[in-house]
Amino acid sequence: MKVFFLILLNVILPVFVLIGAGALLHRKFRFDMGTLSKLNTYFLMPAVGFTNIYQNNIGGETLVHILGFLVLQCTCLMAVSTILAKAARFDNSLSSTFKNSIVLNNSGNFGLPVSQLVFQHNPLGASIQIVVMIFQNLLTYTYGLLNSVSVDQKGFQALKEFLKNPVIYAFLLGLILHSFHVKIPSFIWSPIHNTSNAFLAIALITLGAQSAYIKISRFSLPLYLSLFGRLIISPLIALAIIFTLNLDGTTAQALFIASSFPTSRNSALFALEYGNHPEYAAQVVLMSTVLSMITVTTVVSLSSVLF
Repeated sequence: MKVFFLILLNVILPVFVLIGAGALLHRKFRFDMGTLSKLNTYFLMPAVGFTNIYQNNIGGETLVHILGFLVLQCTCLMAVSTILAKAARFDNSLSSTFKNSIVLNNSGNFGLPVSQLVFQHNPLGASIQIVVMIFQNLLTYTYGLLNSVSVDQKGFQALKEFLKNPVIYAFLLGLILHSFHVKIPSFIWSPIHNTSNAFLAIALITLGAQSAYIKISRFSLPLYLSLFGRLIISPLIALAIIFTLNLDGTTAQALFIASSFPTSRNSALFALEYGNHPEYAAQVVLMSTVLSMITVTTVVSLSSVLF
């Protein structure tokens, strides 16, 4: 119990302090959310992705384990969400948003800051989260987007959206420079490193601003099921896969923690853009983020005990 409260105090509470600050500041000053989104996506995330991969070494075997885990976990979540949607008899529009709310998680401006705090003395953990984030980006703009658009839309649109994301190119560049031991001059490295350090605060303030005006009118069955699937079922599936693949150490810890993050804000953006129950989608994002204060703390605490 002491470890639980230490993690809550030192890892999770700092995250929510910044989320709360973002919500308050947005209510007072009305931030331009488009600008904040672009700042995170096209400047801060590529910088933090590049620095983590450039500075740290993920071996080939470890990378195979990570990707194998992610494919298995996402396949299981897709199957579970589809079964739940059919059992609850959701219509196609609601089913689309429901499945995205369980499969897609906020590995970027929630998961990455949490991982940086948890693994601040163990760079491998943060590097694994970069891989998870890139995988989630790919999943978002393939499965997530295709799940949201009508059958008349061309699937090539998803690939185009993914290729616009600079994080993947920053990841590849960092991996290449690291592999060939290319030393970056200090006048270039210094601004990149400073930008990377700014990511945590700006990303969480942005998340707070996004949540500032969301209201929960009622707890519906889809909302309950989404929260249960994302915050409970996902970590349980992850734990089963970790034990099946015999993963251990930092790799097991990082992947277990990554499985517990709340619903991706992109699921709400897709629902809004394509008219698939956007209010419900926004409620899932907000409530999963709030409840993750308890569930993520629990998972972080368990990971230190189990692995």
